[in-house]
Amino acid sequence: MHGSMATPQPLDLIAERVERLLLRHTELERTNALLAEQVTNLAQERDSLKSRLNAARARIDALLERLPENNPSKDAP
Repeated sequence: MHGSMATPQPLDLIAERVERLLLRHTELERTNALLAEQVTNLAQERDSLKSRLNAARARIDALLERLPENNPSKDAP
């Protein structure tokens, strides 16, 4: 077995590949967790903005109801 250091054995190559795949898997799990957290945060922000929008619409509707009914375009000849 001369030159076993120069030419990696198939088992060594497989072991290296598995190590790289495990590292990549760990990185992807971490990235996935961060993205899931972002999704949750953005969903909460969206819900909060929807709620504020609905409240603003309700206030505008209430103000519109208080406006006088006379419409200048109706009174025009």
